[in-house]
Amino acid sequence: MFERSELQILKKRVIEPRKFIQVLMGPRQVGKTTLVSQLLKQIHPALYESADAIPAGDSTWLQQIWESARLKMKTQNAPQFLLVIDEIQKIANWSETVKKLWDEDSYQGIQLKVILLGSSRLLLQQGLTESLAGRFETIYLTHWTLNEMEQAFDWDANTFAWFGGYPGGVGLIKDESRWKKYVKDSLIETSISKDILMLTRVYKPALMKNLFELGCLYSGQILSFTKIQGQLQDAGNTTTLSHYLKLLDTAGLLGGIEKFAATAIRKRSSSPKFQVHNNALLNAQQGNIQSDAMSKPDKWGRVVESAIGAHLLNHSIREDFSVFYWRESNEEVDFVLEKQGKVIAIEVKSNYAKKKKGMDAFNRKFGPHKMVLIDNNSLPWHEFLKINPVELF
Repeated sequence: MFERSELQILKKRVIEPRKFIQVLMGPRQVGKTTLVSQLLKQIHPALYESADAIPAGDSTWLQQIWESARLKMKTQNAPQFLLVIDEIQKIANWSETVKKLWDEDSYQGIQLKVILLGSSRLLLQQGLTESLAGRFETIYLTHWTLNEMEQAFDWDANTFAWFGGYPGGVGLIKDESRWKKYVKDSLIETSISKDILMLTRVYKPALMKNLFELGCLYSGQILSFTKIQGQLQDAGNTTTLSHYLKLLDTAGLLGGIEKFAATAIRKRSSSPKFQVHNNALLNAQQGNIQSDAMSKPDKWGRVVESAIGAHLLNHSIREDFSVFYWRESNEEVDFVLEKQGKVIAIEVKSNYAKKKKGMDAFNRKFGPHKMVLIDNNSLPWHEFLKINPVELF
């Protein structure tokens, strides 16, 4: 049975003496619950509960579950016990309650270990920083990589570039119409409805959904909010669009890569480069099928560049580096990575003369630590997708 590397990290932390609450977060349908189920087969005694169907206003459920774990630990005369709570962000004031209960156990020397799971990165991080500072460690479970899809399902790079990294849709790819419906209804709609609209104040939900659809179709392209306002119904102002894009990003759906610049202010004021977190989100909304896209070099080139962008974006969250693009006049670098003062410039080759000019200009202006060219000769894209980008630093 295929096991993701995060399982070994989580298992190692859980068997250590009780120190921190373990928080496992990531988008929907990337395998958080499955990973914990694998862990629970190896760790005993334990209790698993999900808040998915619990009303948000229920202020006692969390305390009751915690007390049940304490009692089970006592009646089983267990020196330690593991409590796992899924979809924790659904409970109002969850972080304050967890802090109170965790501190009680710490004071009394109760070895109750805790794993919290959630799919809303924004709400989880808010609760962790506001109430649980110094009491937690996080593991971010990203969308599946090419390496993982290859090991688990024997996928090749072309299959991965088109169908993305959702393991739940693997059995549907021979019927692309059915696969696209699954992605739209079970993944996109559920993520937006449950992880954003039900938990965050959004005044114009139709606008946010419209922004998501448009951003997916333009994945890998730079567009200013001002320019796309005309394509959006009830668009409002650019501040609203920027806020909605941030919500979509923290749900693991659609991000906006900023322009690389010398100052943080200039980076934040730049036009975003739309980037899906998973290429399935892009291609499920395309009118054509994989074979048609692959027969058209320009169209397939955009699919490949979006797959590379998604690869970088997912690893940036896990490995704590930043992803940008750079463009001035007609000179452009597709991706710029930054970590601890080191800068890596990455070009995905489609037009060598133009791309070389952009890389040269960037090199003269910023003097990056490394410059990487992804093309069919030196470093093919399918090989790059098997590299952890943090290794470039």
